[in-house]
Amino acid sequence: MTTGAQTPHPARPRRSRLRTLLPLGVAAWLVLEIWLLTVVAGASNGLVVFLILAAGLVLGSVVIKRAGRRAFRNLTETLQRQQGGMPPEARPDSEGNGLTMLGGLLLIIPGVLSDAAGLLLLVPPVQKAVSRSAQRTFERKLREAGQGPFGDAFQQARIHRPDGKVVPGEVVRDEPGTAPGDTTQGPRPPLTR
Repeated sequence: MTTGAQTPHPARPRRSRLRTLLPLGVAAWLVLEIWLLTVVAGASNGLVVFLILAAGLVLGSVVIKRAGRRAFRNLTETLQRQQGGMPPEARPDSEGNGLTMLGGLLLIIPGVLSDAAGLLLLVPPVQKAVSRSAQRTFERKLREAGQGPFGDAFQQARIHRPDGKVVPGEVVRDEPGTAPGDTTQGPRPPLTR
């Protein structure tokens, strides 16, 4: 219903820290990478910079290829064991394929800092430390989240009003034939147009 009165626009929700700081961090990282490449080029020459970038590309490609093959081989062996009726066994060497691939990707990305981070991720003790840290962080976030907004997404609905208020509610669908005492009304028509 239009009354001619202007409704105030709801205030924009605050951006999360990640959405604010991530673009700034990426921009600072890019500037630092370019600056480090110019420092290396000034200390030696352009050919050395080109060789560093080419070596990173080749080494990163090899690392990703090996980690991918190892992951695929582990998957194939696990599926064959399950089809044979044997339970899959835990593999100590299967951990770190994702971090190895991430290290290879960082090696492929041109830059000195990304190459150093990629090489660090290829060292097994660093992989284990990063993996443990990521697992602890993930588990803590899951505990903090508790019953999140998607846990009961099919049971709750939120109505956003023009004035910015959120009205929580439940979706209740009363269709004939769905209640325990109702009888069905015959077959339904097909859903084609």
